[in-house]
Amino acid sequence: MKDQKNQLGQEKGHDPHLRVTSQDHDPANSGISRRGFLGFAAASIFLAGTDQQTSRPESRNGIPYRMLGRTGEKVSLVGLGGYHLGKQADPQESIRIMRTGLDEGINFLDNCWDYNGGESEIRMGNALRDGYRQKAFLMSKIDGRSKAAAADQINESLRRLQTDRIDLLQFHEIIRDTDPDRIFAEGGAIEAVLESQKAGKIRFIGFTGHKSPDIHLKMLATAAKHSFTFDAVQMPLNVMDAHLNSFEKKVLPLLLKSGTGVLGMKPPPPWSAFTTR
Repeated sequence: MKDQKNQLGQEKGHDPHLRVTSQDHDPANSGISRRGFLGFAAASIFLAGTDQQTSRPESRNGIPYRMLGRTGEKVSLVGLGGYHLGKQADPQESIRIMRTGLDEGINFLDNCWDYNGGESEIRMGNALRDGYRQKAFLMSKIDGRSKAAAADQINESLRRLQTDRIDLLQFHEIIRDTDPDRIFAEGGAIEAVLESQKAGKIRFIGFTGHKSPDIHLKMLATAAKHSFTFDAVQMPLNVMDAHLNSFEKKVLPLLLKSGTGVLGMKPPPPWSAFTTR
């Protein structure tokens, strides 16, 4: 494993979450316009700035875009979160939400092999039919820590999502101190992911976690010991993070220095932040 390096995908293809909310929290019903909502969300959700982002920001239909690290891919400043998109009573509503987002300029789609028992990926796969796959930068995640489990989950995600390629595949919930060593061990999940990347099933590789910045740092250090560099890392980034065991203070500077794509998650919703009930 020590000599294996992450080969960035050559093909140019097309827990960041835009919440699907109940009517009680609908921005349209709370005095916040669509543009205002996206502005609040963009300010708190997604993609910290990098040196590559000094040029004039690009936008599509008013949605700002940013370069995702060194991948060469531009993605929308806000994304559609797959967990919430598996919760609607009517699957057609989930499809409508995703297609509307893609039509309006949001291209970053988040999902995971385990969300809602696979229902989130199934609904997203149906939404990506009829040419919508070409509009999306598709991210999903796996939980497997062994090579066999990871390979099975990758193939199942591809089947559910009705695609032959996932743009960004991430190791989900790196929250245990043992996770990095298990993934990079002989017969670990990294072997299946690299083989899938070589086969063209995935383009870029990242990991997520929401528990401890120190575990994120261990994951990065373990990868470096195996001559591997992640393309993207996902973590909580919000106004409260800086005050306790901060991902922003401990992890973010390393990612920006290396040109790794940064995905922020778990922002407070703008219409209910810091309120009590």
